[in-house]
Amino acid sequence: MTKNKHQAICGVCPGGCAVTLEMEDNRLVAIAPRREAPFGDLCIRGQAAPEIVYSPDRLRRPLMRTGARGEGQFREATWEEALDFVTTKMQSIKKEYGPQAMMSHSGRGAFEHSLIELANGPDTVASKLLWPFGSPNIASVGSLCYTSFGILAPMTTLGLPGARLVPDLEHTSLIVVWGANPATDSPPFIWRRILAARRQGIRMIAIDHMRSDVARKADEWLAVRPGTDGALALGMLHVIIKEGLYDHEFVSSYTTGFTELQAYVEQFTPEAVERITWVPAEKVEALAREIARTRHATLRMYTGLEYTNSGVQNIRAVLILWALTGNLDVPGGLYINPPPTLPLAVPVFPRPAGIKPIGAEKYPLFYELTGSAHFMEFPPAVLEGKPYPIKGLLVNGSSILTSYPQPEIFAAAFRRLELLVVIDRFLTRDALFADVVLPATTYFEINSYQRYPGYVRLRRRVIEPVGEARNDLLIFAALARRLGFGHLYPRSEEEVLAWAFAKDPALLQRLQASEDGVRLEGPERRYEKYKDGLLRPDGQPGFPTPSGKLEIKSTLLARHGYAPLPEYTEPVEGPLASPGVLQEFPLVLNTGARLQSTFRSQHLNIPGLVKIQDKPLALINPGDAARRGIKNGARIKIKTRWGEVYFYARVTPVVPPGVVEANQGGGNPLQVEAWREGNINLVTDFGNRDPISGFPVFKALLCEVEPG
Repeated sequence: MTKNKHQAICGVCPGGCAVTLEMEDNRLVAIAPRREAPFGDLCIRGQAAPEIVYSPDRLRRPLMRTGARGEGQFREATWEEALDFVTTKMQSIKKEYGPQAMMSHSGRGAFEHSLIELANGPDTVASKLLWPFGSPNIASVGSLCYTSFGILAPMTTLGLPGARLVPDLEHTSLIVVWGANPATDSPPFIWRRILAARRQGIRMIAIDHMRSDVARKADEWLAVRPGTDGALALGMLHVIIKEGLYDHEFVSSYTTGFTELQAYVEQFTPEAVERITWVPAEKVEALAREIARTRHATLRMYTGLEYTNSGVQNIRAVLILWALTGNLDVPGGLYINPPPTLPLAVPVFPRPAGIKPIGAEKYPLFYELTGSAHFMEFPPAVLEGKPYPIKGLLVNGSSILTSYPQPEIFAAAFRRLELLVVIDRFLTRDALFADVVLPATTYFEINSYQRYPGYVRLRRRVIEPVGEARNDLLIFAALARRLGFGHLYPRSEEEVLAWAFAKDPALLQRLQASEDGVRLEGPERRYEKYKDGLLRPDGQPGFPTPSGKLEIKSTLLARHGYAPLPEYTEPVEGPLASPGVLQEFPLVLNTGARLQSTFRSQHLNIPGLVKIQDKPLALINPGDAARRGIKNGARIKIKTRWGEVYFYARVTPVVPPGVVEANQGGGNPLQVEAWREGNINLVTDFGNRDPISGFPVFKALLCEVEPG
């Protein structure tokens, strides 16, 4: 038996943690973090890497459907047969209905660096494969995740993507974590930096509907009613403006819309905000003053604010709060990273002209800023032909039926398709409906690369592909060759690297000679870049927005008919807006918080991870549980106007009275039974959305819970 250890990049997810692998006869047997290395870390999921990679559930060969859609009856096929079938059917659909009748949807399986940089669209996730085919209908998980936080809110306010806004944790005096739980991040790099700051005595405040991991580590936790974060931010702006605590010079020189905001926030008195958010008025005032007076306060916010009826505007309100208090692009504040300079040289994918993707008319800002179709409009296109028929779907590394609201609507659409193709590592419920299932590699099984802030590594293959699994990018390349545009894709992993470093071949040579990676020379860190013309393409002071200023009153939003100010909308299904519904469903339902042992619906078939939590849990306050006769650990039924589902109770004070937090991720066929039957999206609402982003409302619904 040959044993060895060597340095590598973790291959469970695209996060890129530096690790040490233990191998026996070229088989992965153990993994450990390299804490001393740049970006060295490892999450619980990564620790289970050997179980995941060698799981008996791994897809090993192409499968072709033999039974009815949804039955999951397949036979094995060769790659040639499967790929030929897919492309022949795509061409048939194109001939009969037009190329726009083909659609794609990409998820976390499309997050690998080479896919993002060489083959994905403007939202970085949606595959561009269908553009040269002639279809504009490329879509992704961005239809219900991250786009509000990462694109729509920051672009309409600062003219910058959210990825460039990062907490300056090493220089801060106050950390505010708002609607995020960095302890469950994948990778957990920000969490390690927060813990290091805490060890230095830096104060931290958590704003969340529940006492999450980060809230338990915080000096103070503000429990906000789910979906009302925008009102809280506006309430703090009310205090700051009324008391003159804002940065007067910044406001007068670099913003537009302040006067209108000042008038709008008059209604958000601390007392009014307490009625809306359940945060005591004195806490609203105290936090507003602390953020404004601390030099400087930083912010870690993520996707938790997206899933309510004013998700985009709620995030805008928080960004404006940080800017007006002098905490934007200053030492210890919310830093604006310079744009990345990548040494790529890749072919340009032609975008179809003359036809817009589905969802473009209904969500025009989403389309303008992402270039993608909106997948929430997929069912109407299939089932009703609106705005035109969709007949084929390619799914890459995604689990639609565990992610989208009222999944049976999407399942009904799947049954009506003429072609459904799934590329994945495990059999999802989506795959049960597929004509063809193609097995993809984990990232331990490919050669690629990983970019980090100021650092880059090669991802070197650790093990040979399991079965006949293939690199996702090369699967797309094989499809492209058969469809007549193979020149747009690299033909091998060697060519992937050549394209990715084409403008800096010396860097590639350095990487190939390095056991670990290469530290990159970056520009000197500069703050307040808006003063020096470093944010605008014309070199003038200000921000890259239509007005050249930070837009409290957004030009882009106004152009598309949305409220230009960061207006708060009370959740349409909630204690204040729907008292009639409240009588039957008196608890606020929040879904989607991440678990340590899973990533959404992934890994709930891996024994070592399932034992951490083998059932889907609904967290309920002890008082609410006692009134309903619910004991800790008991099977319960969660009911909404849209359905019911069985979960298990975790009776705990980490959720405040009147709130239920239900795990998301159940519903896939390989999962253990309790999880397989516990898809929380069975009780969410397909039609209840943020009108700007089109995102479903997952964090501000009403429910009832009873013993099951």
